[in-house]
Amino acid sequence: MVLRSCCKFGPVLVWFRLGYVVLLWLCVTHLRCARAETKTVVQKDAEFDVTYNDTVTSDNQTIYAFNHTVSRNKTEGVRVTVDVLSEGAESSPILFVVRQKQAVLSFQVPLILRGLYQRKYPYAHVGRTLCQPPTRSLTETQYFFVDVSTLSSLGTHYQLRISRVDSFTLHTDKKFSFTASPSQPQYFKYVFPDGVDTVIVKVNSEMTFPCSVMSIQDIQCPVYDLDNNVAFIGMYQTMTKTAAITVQRKDFPSNSFYVVVVVKTEDEACGGPLRFYPLRPDELIDAGNRSKTLDVVVSPAISSDVYVMGMLFCLGIFLSFYLLTFLVACVENKRSVDRPTVVYRKPGVNPVSPYEYGSFVDNASTLSSEAITDSIASDANYGYMERSLESVAGRSRQESLSSIEEDDYDTLADIDSDKNIVRTKKYLCVSDLARKDKRVLSKKYQIYFWNIATIGVFYALPVIQLVITYQTVVNVTGNQDICYYNFLCAHPLGNLSAFNNILSNLGYVMLGLLFLLIVLQRDVIHSRALDRNDLNALECGIPKHFGLFYAMGTALMMEGLLSACYHVCPNYTNFQFDTSFMYMIAGLCVLKLYQKRHPDINASAYTAYACLAAVIFFSVLGVVFGKGNMVFWIVFSVLHILATMLLSTQLYYMGRWRLDSGILRRIVYVIYTDCIRQCSGPMYIDRMVLLVMGNIVNWSLAAYGLLKTPNDFASYLLAIAICNLLLYFAFYIIMKLRSGERIQCMAMVCILFTAVVWGFALFFFFQGLSTWQKTPAESREHNRDCIVLSFFDDHDIWHFLSSIAMFGSFLVLLTMDDDLNNVQRDKIFVF
Repeated sequence: MVLRSCCKFGPVLVWFRLGYVVLLWLCVTHLRCARAETKTVVQKDAEFDVTYNDTVTSDNQTIYAFNHTVSRNKTEGVRVTVDVLSEGAESSPILFVVRQKQAVLSFQVPLILRGLYQRKYPYAHVGRTLCQPPTRSLTETQYFFVDVSTLSSLGTHYQLRISRVDSFTLHTDKKFSFTASPSQPQYFKYVFPDGVDTVIVKVNSEMTFPCSVMSIQDIQCPVYDLDNNVAFIGMYQTMTKTAAITVQRKDFPSNSFYVVVVVKTEDEACGGPLRFYPLRPDELIDAGNRSKTLDVVVSPAISSDVYVMGMLFCLGIFLSFYLLTFLVACVENKRSVDRPTVVYRKPGVNPVSPYEYGSFVDNASTLSSEAITDSIASDANYGYMERSLESVAGRSRQESLSSIEEDDYDTLADIDSDKNIVRTKKYLCVSDLARKDKRVLSKKYQIYFWNIATIGVFYALPVIQLVITYQTVVNVTGNQDICYYNFLCAHPLGNLSAFNNILSNLGYVMLGLLFLLIVLQRDVIHSRALDRNDLNALECGIPKHFGLFYAMGTALMMEGLLSACYHVCPNYTNFQFDTSFMYMIAGLCVLKLYQKRHPDINASAYTAYACLAAVIFFSVLGVVFGKGNMVFWIVFSVLHILATMLLSTQLYYMGRWRLDSGILRRIVYVIYTDCIRQCSGPMYIDRMVLLVMGNIVNWSLAAYGLLKTPNDFASYLLAIAICNLLLYFAFYIIMKLRSGERIQCMAMVCILFTAVVWGFALFFFFQGLSTWQKTPAESREHNRDCIVLSFFDDHDIWHFLSSIAMFGSFLVLLTMDDDLNNVQRDKIFVF
């Protein structure tokens, strides 16, 4: 029985013994392999400023142990420098691991840094500064270890050196020079001194390339000091020769920060040439010598007192214009109190005294000379002949303007041929082009104001939202290459990075408001003169329509607001914010000049703003697609020339022509009759001279754009508008004097003053403190220090002067024809 049981379990015991033997064999084999793969670990006590030459293989690992004493009141930098001396180390690099109390730093040598399109650049010489964690003890001994290992079985020879950086801490207003490269970045510590809340960190170099990056980082480990990670934290900007970052104490709880300088592996980010593309994706490219010598200095920024002085200075300049306007108004009011007024009296109505219409007349300024003047006692120079009072149209002005439309009340609409007869006369007078009802035209031109006010609101709200987003992105990401500031004179306030560039736009708003008040005063005085049936207001001088003036003042205020928005974060994507209303202002000034003597045929607000919208549309296209795009420039130049020709035809024939299918036949007929059949000169010589000059200027500008293709298309388009405005203004002044008219003292003062201010303004404008046509690093080469009160730079002075010059230009348009206030309209020539 027992024998039978043993036979039954015999096979199980055999398999159990066999499995035990196999398991024992596996264990022995594993132990032998583990013993064969065990590395030899060697730990050495090492010292500072000693160069260690050694070789590392896959069988041995070396650990260097260092210790140094740190104190709370003094910060010393520790720098690790490594050289690989063996050839072919790229295939099996050495790994260096620096273990500290609160940080670990690891890097391989040769160090492989990547560029654009995944180019690989090996660096056999590497230098890194160790992060220094703060200590709470007065003095403390800290230990750190450098582990050296590799997977190369052949062995790699290297040099290791640990040294102290005595000049690790930067001092206020003391320049420090150093050298950096892509594999040897540098960073230093700065501690805010007592009483200093804001500093400017400036890094300069005599060398344009290699391209570099300056970063401001908080005191924490690790420090991001390589090209591939320097943008991970803090504030940073690329640089060629100069970089500057304003740092505020409130952004750094430890009251200190690191200044990190990294040299990039390639120069493309700074506008440098792009290296060739490697033939093989994994091919290593020799970067050559990319060392760069730089110097850094940290200077205190301006105090809060300078901010206050800057704001008071800005307010004081523009409030002085309000005071000057008030004084001039008082002086002129005192001179005009005794001036009589000729009033048309309806039958059965007693004469009306001008003083019964309130004290507003008594407070009229010298800028209100378009209103109540003596129409009988002066201006013998113009051969003025008194017209019978009974010939004055005594239309009632009690009818509501809202019930009158231009198409319903057009004195020329019933007989279309009469328009052709009147408007095509060889010599036109203002009375020929001022035949429509004043109420109708007043309503027509008021639309200019309401439309631009509506456009301004709808345009400004998304602009404000966008620039706030821009500023938030800059503050959150720390990327200061987004905005093109003058970093050497960019004073922050709150979340704004360049408050001074925003504040200097206050002049546009304040002077635009002052101009609106002046126009309002004239408008009220003129309306009251019409209510009294004043002969001068009804029959003399240039017809008074103030809608375009209101639109000009509103445009000036909107220019200030949008320019301020642009300077929150200036760059090429939002440059149109700064120029859109410049186009508006130029266009409105041209329209106002034309309206003065062509009130019946001036463009409507809808047509004018539609044309300006087309200009802004092309401005956007030019900024986005125009750079180096010859197709765009050809299309734009052709459209520019066609628009010039169409506008010339419209102005020459006073709108009495048609653009239809028969236009070519009529052009051929005119050429045949006037040039071939008989050579006859133009009927309207003055107009022809203006239009020929205008075509020469515009064709020249179109040719320049086609040949040069300027990068700044928005400024090029603005130059076209300004050239045409100046040409028309010069023509107007010349023709005014040629017609025997004169320019009064106030208008002459405004012209001379405005011309001088424009000259100085353009001088500061062309200083070019930054330009988004280049890379941010190249733009910073143009940065300059503040020049006024240590707060305003050259571009701020441009804002001050250009706002004053625009205000003066508007006053010129407002007062230049005041000499005609006593002249009958059939004695005033049209040109």
